[in-house]
Amino acid sequence: MLKDLPRYECLLEASRLHPELDPSACEAYLNLLRAGDEAYARSEEFLNDHGMTPGRFTVLMLLYDKCDGQPVPRTPAELAEKAGVARATMTGLVDTLQRDGLVTREHDSGDRRMMHIHLTPKGHSTLRGLLPGYFRQMAAQMAALNEHERRTLVRLLNKIAARAPERAAGAPPAHAA
Repeated sequence: MLKDLPRYECLLEASRLHPELDPSACEAYLNLLRAGDEAYARSEEFLNDHGMTPGRFTVLMLLYDKCDGQPVPRTPAELAEKAGVARATMTGLVDTLQRDGLVTREHDSGDRRMMHIHLTPKGHSTLRGLLPGYFRQMAAQMAALNEHERRTLVRLLNKIAARAPERAAGAPPAHAA
């Protein structure tokens, strides 16, 4: 985790040696990484304290309808895509969740090659037991911001995230055009 970030003056000085270094962009980026690391660490700590890993929690959440609180079966491929992990990784996560009685695998009645992952009553209960504390931890972490600041943060983070596919596709940076 990034704890000791360089002061802006140091970044400004470094930009004299490295003209491509934009001090304000670097400062914002490093602070974004640090905040993300801190948020993830708090979330991971909460889950670990409750015998859950972030990966397993993600799978349970993907099998849970956030609007009506009911389980939603999904295929392993859907779960892997939504979680942003390889299918082999998802297979391992589902294996451990099934071993612990939190999910089941069922063949599709119309196509035996197709498999669906379902939350078990134990998995549903486990998730519903975790969520209140998880949401409290999340709210506590965001308590430093008022509602307007949170909406602004979300808008800004979405703006940054929207640039990621452009850069991944090899588009030149905005200032190089």
